[in-house]
Amino acid sequence: MPGVVHRGRGRRSMNEINMVPFIDVMLVLLIIFMVTAPMLSQGIKVDLPKAAAEPLPPDIEPLVLSVDADGAMYLNIGDPQQAVEADRVLDLVSAVLRREPERPVLVKADRAVAYGRVVEGMALLQQAGAQKVGFATESPASAPRKSGTR
Repeated sequence: MPGVVHRGRGRRSMNEINMVPFIDVMLVLLIIFMVTAPMLSQGIKVDLPKAAAEPLPPDIEPLVLSVDADGAMYLNIGDPQQAVEADRVLDLVSAVLRREPERPVLVKADRAVAYGRVVEGMALLQQAGAQKVGFATESPASAPRKSGTR
């Protein structure tokens, strides 16, 4: 028969993408990030003094020198759980401040640490080129007011 066109009964192409594996991977990544995010705290645990102060802007990550109750110093660059000697603090901080001279610098000292040790840390930061050094504090708990009669 002339003029008859034969159409093959081959497989038709599939135009849909299976999204189930993609969704599974995204949910696993979400769970991983939710579990690990609380563990990414900066520095070491110190008992900060309480004071009323304005917080830093959230878009700038400060350079933090932590001093624990035993007087050991830690930086939030490199390994924040590893104590750093004074000469190493000077080297690391000066390198960071050469790249980012406007980066805020904070001292996060435990309430029980000797005042002299905190001053040593501040002096190291200033020798490294920090123009301004701030202190990290906790907000004071709002004390209940006593009501009395006059």
